[in-house]
Amino acid sequence: MDATLTETTGSAFQTLAGLRFSKGHGTGNDFVLVADPEGAHSIDAQQVAALCNRHRGIGGDGLIRAVPSRFLPEGRDILAANPAAEWFMDYRNGDGSLSEMCGNGVRVFVHFLRTEGLIDLPVGGALAIGTRGGLKTVVRTADGYAVDMGPWEFIFPGEATAKAMDSLVTAEGLEVPRPALSVSMGNPHTVVALAELAELEATRLYTAPAVEPVPANGTNVEFVVPSEPLVHDGVGSVTMRVHERGVGETQSCGTGACAAAVATRHWAGAGAPDAWRVNVPGGVVGVKFFAGPGGHEHVELSGPAVIVASGTLS
Repeated sequence: MDATLTETTGSAFQTLAGLRFSKGHGTGNDFVLVADPEGAHSIDAQQVAALCNRHRGIGGDGLIRAVPSRFLPEGRDILAANPAAEWFMDYRNGDGSLSEMCGNGVRVFVHFLRTEGLIDLPVGGALAIGTRGGLKTVVRTADGYAVDMGPWEFIFPGEATAKAMDSLVTAEGLEVPRPALSVSMGNPHTVVALAELAELEATRLYTAPAVEPVPANGTNVEFVVPSEPLVHDGVGSVTMRVHERGVGETQSCGTGACAAAVATRHWAGAGAPDAWRVNVPGGVVGVKFFAGPGGHEHVELSGPAVIVASGTLS
């Protein structure tokens, strides 16, 4: 097994020799980043898994290829509706599987475009980008980036409305299955509320929690503990850990933080705030709800983005 892994990783790296890359993170959610302005690089699932391997590769929760939208069918569809979306975030999970979106990844992606000199985005400026989760608009703030993540929706709306839960989640470290609420942020999430931080710390996320019923394309699973008090100075607060589909436990998950705020606000009922602080192992992100076009409520995710290193594969 180990020899096979070494052979596979070595072969993947040989085919990518000379490729320039950077390493970045958003509140600890880390990524390998590749600039591909000419659409010349085809990085397959096996190569992504090798690059993201933490022992034999660069290491990361996923890989982001920055490529002009015109080079991808999904990007061309977005360009047809919004010609300003010049750049596309071609994102794969750490195991090589395609993913619709990554909220922390979007911030790191735009910061990478800036550091590579591919865009000019002053503080207060906005950038439209393409993702497999649709068009996203990113605003540069004084201390990071804020992303319009688009509208949210319940994956099982009937159950969510009637019972405020739609599934049961079983995880190592928790004695019994827990009720949960499934939320789509362009990608699927299942949110579990826990009573106290000790329960959150005891939950073991080395293996994927079992979700029943599981959404059609699998799901990311968030475990959240509401703060006490839940709301302070008009801002709600929760602490969260997450098991990401195709990755495992990560230090942060942007779309997961949004889903956690959606579910907690729903459970809190009338009068719950529209601004939230989500504490994750890698730091803190902000979530806000606002009225979007067509009467759909949108979610804004804000937080930092950092590039920590750059290099060339040998």
